[in-house]
Amino acid sequence: MNWQTVPFTKVKIDDVFWRPRLDVLREVTIQACLAQCEETGRIANFAKAAGLMEGEFEGIYFNDSDVYKVLEGAAYLLMSNRDPELEAEADRIIELIAAAQEPDGYLCTYYTLVAPESKWTDMEKHEMYNGGHLIEAAVAYYEATGKRKLLDTACRLADHYDSVFGPGKRHWVEGHEEIELALVKLYRVTQEERYWKLALWLLEERGRGLGKGMIWDKEEWGPAYCQDDVPVRDIERVTGHAVRAMYLYTAMADVVHASGDPAYVDALHRVWAHTVERNMYVTGGIGPSRHNEGFTHDYDLPNETAYCETCAAIAMAFWNHRMNLLFGDAKYADVVEREMYNGALAGISLSGDKFFYVNPLASKGDHHRVEWFGTSCCPTNLVRYLPSIGQYAYARTDDGLAVNQFLNGEAEFEAGGGLRVKLKQTTNYPWDGKVELAVNPERTGSFVVRLRVPGWCRGYKLKVGGESVSGAEALTDRGYLVLDREWSPGDSIVLELDMPVEAVRARAEVEADRGRMAVQRGPVVYCVEQADNPDLTYDDFTLSAREPLHLHYRPDLLGGVTVLAGKEHSGKPCVLIPYYAWDNREAGFMQVWIREAEDRSLYL
Repeated sequence: MNWQTVPFTKVKIDDVFWRPRLDVLREVTIQACLAQCEETGRIANFAKAAGLMEGEFEGIYFNDSDVYKVLEGAAYLLMSNRDPELEAEADRIIELIAAAQEPDGYLCTYYTLVAPESKWTDMEKHEMYNGGHLIEAAVAYYEATGKRKLLDTACRLADHYDSVFGPGKRHWVEGHEEIELALVKLYRVTQEERYWKLALWLLEERGRGLGKGMIWDKEEWGPAYCQDDVPVRDIERVTGHAVRAMYLYTAMADVVHASGDPAYVDALHRVWAHTVERNMYVTGGIGPSRHNEGFTHDYDLPNETAYCETCAAIAMAFWNHRMNLLFGDAKYADVVEREMYNGALAGISLSGDKFFYVNPLASKGDHHRVEWFGTSCCPTNLVRYLPSIGQYAYARTDDGLAVNQFLNGEAEFEAGGGLRVKLKQTTNYPWDGKVELAVNPERTGSFVVRLRVPGWCRGYKLKVGGESVSGAEALTDRGYLVLDREWSPGDSIVLELDMPVEAVRARAEVEADRGRMAVQRGPVVYCVEQADNPDLTYDDFTLSAREPLHLHYRPDLLGGVTVLAGKEHSGKPCVLIPYYAWDNREAGFMQVWIREAEDRSLYL
């Protein structure tokens, strides 16, 4: 299949849902994260490693990665708005990073400052993880500005890795995956094949008894914690640390895409099914356990103690985006959508300056976003994930275009044969299921437009050029409506997705959700929060699937949301809000999985 992403630089988002969030990210979040990296010594560590200032290393050995992720986010923001002040600050930090690089290309300020004699002795110490985030930032900054300083630094670092590790050289199993997918990105921008080949070699090192370090020596974790228990092509089930696992699977998909070698395809299908069908929350969250920040056993999905790290939800979007490109199946874009509107989006406050590391599905009122963490991977991951969401909207196919996400705005792409096409989406998604598309090729030509029908959607209406298209007439393929025709400038498509309020029930094996239901409308999962329900008490209320919930769009509430209003089973009024928006007001309880009254029906 091998679809190609349409870069988000070719996608202009201009809607009431995402545009305000991207504005807050540019005006508040990026500045807050830069300030925190400065105040906590993360940026100063580079100056110290370069000998430009005195002092000891501050923080944790993987702190370099936070600076790199903020720079990557800054690059994405610069792609859409060339802010000279932000660019100047990024350039200043890049100068320090380049100065800290050692003559042989090595770069990790912890080892330079604290333990230079111990480099490459503990595979858990995130040396290549840090480097992977540097590479991703460097590729993004080069694409945003055309400036090569950080990219040259990244190439020297990758060349250092390639000189030390590989066939006939030293073995290495990086404890925290990231470098593998970064090397594929570096290959794509440089066309240097040895970079993706090094990524492949690093993947092949896993599961062969080569791992050494703290993880491997810790009996309750062991090799499975960092996905080193079996060779990657033999993976059958998701294990260990959730973020590490998702980065690994992302890299496996990337390597298949880059090499054309299907060796990992069967493993990817197996582990995807195991992850999504047995180990994913309704919000898209993954990794129930605080103990290992990851997985335990199938269907272990507790609500109040759910860990569901924000980074893991973001990494699920990364992986499923790659799976969609690789296999052309809408079910992967469905998971990306679930993360976009629920699991990942919940990680950041509406104000843009407070964050969740952990995302439970129930709270008695004592779980809140904070401004920063000692380990602040989640805020800095959000800074690079959110401004790049446009990349998930479309894919360029062999015969045209696939519309994966519904975002109000415009995009440009090539539909094959050099035919340039502009596509304009007009929609009030996710609050409304109507999507209008204006298709404007530069001249009349034949190509295919694929429209994703979300997995939650039970029915739809379709018009092409003002003419209704029946279900019998519309070709479908792997979750897409396939419109194969000759398109002329000014052609239109109108897709109306049925978007009822739906009662969702977990599989019987999920003990925590027995006798409970969740509520979803379209892509948005809802919850009950105390701020809207002062007459209810934590976990002492029930909903009936027969009791209607009425829609009310509230532009004045939580940045503009559609709330669901009805009655709790005893007759008390009940209001539900989108899960992503909880904990943005006064403290109070929250529930996603609500006790269900005994009368049951499929839909609310």
